Amino acid sequence: MSKLRGFYLVMSIIGAIVPMFFLYGGLRDGGALPGLLAAWSVNGAGTGLMWDIFIAAFVFAVFAISECIARRDYFPLVALPVTVMIGFSSGLPLYLFLRTRSKD
Repeated sequence: MSKLRGFYLVMSIIGAIVPMFFLYGGLRDGGALPGLLAAWSVNGAGTGLMWDIFIAAFVFAVFAISECIARRDYFPLVALPVTVMIGFSSGLPLYLFLRTRSKD
């Protein structure tokens, strides 16, 4: 495995662990999903950040699908459910890790 692929894999793992640490900590402390959704719109900065991440993840999904269709290599698309269920910080590096593998 190249150093770049290793970097992608490590960043995908970190991108899953760090956000989940804070998310589950907040939920454990009495927070709930409605509270999380409300926190995203508590002020303009939070709302702007939410839309920034949402738009970037949407563009990533369109790019990943179109590239996988063009290359006829659909396995990297497993990164899309990761992006939705965990987050963009894990899904994008996972996609790059899978996309840069050799297709022997």
